[in-house]
Amino acid sequence: MLSRRAVLACVACLPLVALGSSILEERKITPQAVCAQIADAISSASEVFYPGSPLYEKGISHYAIFSTQRSICVVEAGSPADVGKILGILGTTRTPFAVKGGGHATSPGFSSTPDIHISMYRFSEIEYNATSQTADIGAGLIWDDVYAALEPLGVNVVGGRVTGIGVAGFTLGGGYSWKTNQYGLAVDNVVAFELVQPSGHVVTVTKQSDPELFFGLKGGQNNFGIVTKFTLKTFPQTQVWGGTINCLGSTLPEIRAATVAFQTSVTDPKAAIVIAYNYVPAVHQVIVIQLLFYDAPTPPPGIFDAFLAIPSIQSDISTRSFLSLVQSSPSNMTAGTRAIYEGFPILSFTPTISDVLANESMFWGAAFSDKSENLISYEIEIFLPSIYSHNHDKTAFPPVRNIPFQPFNIAYGWNSSEFDADFHKAAVDSAAHIRKAALAEGQTQLVHAPNYPNYAIIGTPLADMYGGNLPALHALKARVDPTNIMGLAGGWKF
Repeated sequence: MLSRRAVLACVACLPLVALGSSILEERKITPQAVCAQIADAISSASEVFYPGSPLYEKGISHYAIFSTQRSICVVEAGSPADVGKILGILGTTRTPFAVKGGGHATSPGFSSTPDIHISMYRFSEIEYNATSQTADIGAGLIWDDVYAALEPLGVNVVGGRVTGIGVAGFTLGGGYSWKTNQYGLAVDNVVAFELVQPSGHVVTVTKQSDPELFFGLKGGQNNFGIVTKFTLKTFPQTQVWGGTINCLGSTLPEIRAATVAFQTSVTDPKAAIVIAYNYVPAVHQVIVIQLLFYDAPTPPPGIFDAFLAIPSIQSDISTRSFLSLVQSSPSNMTAGTRAIYEGFPILSFTPTISDVLANESMFWGAAFSDKSENLISYEIEIFLPSIYSHNHDKTAFPPVRNIPFQPFNIAYGWNSSEFDADFHKAAVDSAAHIRKAALAEGQTQLVHAPNYPNYAIIGTPLADMYGGNLPALHALKARVDPTNIMGLAGGWKF
């Protein structure tokens, strides 16, 4: 893993950084020949597409164009056995590749490549088992699809909070949900993985079958093969209450007070909030978006009253289906642009942190006014301190469960590739400034709190995300993938 300084010095190299050292190994045949070899080997359940095909374009497409690369071909795999054949060919020829589930990654090269692109789109199974109270979920789905299928059954799973998020990347990275206060992270609710190992063998991984690999897949991303199906715990689902409220920056004092009070006094695990400080270039000011959630048709009096009393410019709060609430979020406002995330853990949202976030959004919004910006966002995610207590088994992420950290996120959106390095550096610098402010006010446990892999910016050291779990993850990687086939793909590499 390169240092942040090295990454900043060569942003043009970003797609190569993620692919690991195996990209430097000599290839035995060209990527074009590899595509042809794969096409000959796979069954009719799968297909290979080339530039010019609409299904090729669908295959490489990402939420952020920053993450989209023109591959030699797209392999739309349709069965675990075919995935095994594909991995065998890629490993033998040492050909770099990418694996894309939902396509919401914002790091170039993590689920994209100029070489062989594997699309998981055909893994779209959703099957509910009422006896075991679990659901089998295909790795090619987005959470919108899952919620729509489970809604008529009156059940739900621990999944993404906003529209367009892929099942696979979300779950393999950890997964914070509207239901996390009640049931923990997504990884805490996986009971089995259908995994195609780098060797090509298809296995079902459970706590009983392989506890070490089960641990590694829970937050360890794509280091140990390609997951084709997740078996998740399900829970009863009624209608929910919530939506979004947009407020002008002039209401920041009231929003800050309401948020601090919510964090301090609300212990109901069905209640959750996300507050986003968004600098909007069109109006040259901060617009605060409040995402409110209660996991029942009507919240008890008092929980959200302070938020509802703040003057707003737009409100979309109602009793609705869970899917409707998820799709009401404005998370797609930067879809189709260049985008980057940078995460940072925080122990407590305080008035000081609120002021720092507001100042950061205003400062960087003004600084990038002539650099094609379309969004500068700082997102506050408030969870109960007990969220890591729902699972007593070790997971790759989080590496610690005795520190009540919360994942905050910086999200920048812009249009011109000319400014990629500027936005990358700003996100890193801004996160460091916020962390310094939190430490200065006494949040000293942050030195041991991990960064959330699904928010962490490219170049983040593995130790910052996986901490003391790294030796075990390295050993597991050596056992499961001794020839480092998954090192030919992008992502965080052990």
